[in-house]
Amino acid sequence: MRLMPPSSAHWFGTDELGRDILSRIIYGARISMLVGSSVVAAALGLGLIIGSVAGFYGGRIDRFVNVIVMNAFLSFPGILIAIAFVAFRGPGIFNLVVALSLGGWVGYARLVRAQVLAAREREFVEAARALGASDLRIVVRHILPNIIQPIIVQAAIGMAGAILAEATMSFLGLGVPPPTASWGAMLNDSRAHLFDAPHLVAFPALAVMFAVLSFNFIGDALRDFLDPRSRMEAGL
Repeated sequence: MRLMPPSSAHWFGTDELGRDILSRIIYGARISMLVGSSVVAAALGLGLIIGSVAGFYGGRIDRFVNVIVMNAFLSFPGILIAIAFVAFRGPGIFNLVVALSLGGWVGYARLVRAQVLAAREREFVEAARALGASDLRIVVRHILPNIIQPIIVQAAIGMAGAILAEATMSFLGLGVPPPTASWGAMLNDSRAHLFDAPHLVAFPALAVMFAVLSFNFIGDALRDFLDPRSRMEAGL
């Protein structure tokens, strides 16, 4: 039952080993969601800490973080950093998450820094400082709740980029090791059967495309929902 086309028994057909493609795509979705959510959580956590410190204190700390650290990471493409890290440490889910997080935290840190720079001059921050609140309390209890909207939107859109990056790494053989199903690994395995069994390429590629498109739509919807001006314009 190798390389069977889509049928009632196998809706997406079978691969070169006779395995059901639909089952592997469903299982591969768990890998993509796990890696994507872990990368976004790790990069967002690191970006929140670094961006909050740089934006709240400013001065030399801000210049060092923004000019030196962030620009140093931005000077290298994130995917190249991930490839170098995984090639050095070896494939695996944990190494893949760490590798993709190394290049993904800068975007969140810059967003958080800009939001904190604007929020730290607001009246409620001055009032909390006048009441004797510590810097940590001011950031956690007063600033972060007021800047969380663009961060949530960025995280939703970042999920799409993380899924695409995971598929790219798996396609290069630097993702989850076989025989674990992964969309990128399925695309890599199907290259030899591009013309005699095109369904091997089509269905994993469609899975990646729809996942990335869905999270982009979710990010746009969250932006419109969380922005009061957008809700007012929609109501009008």
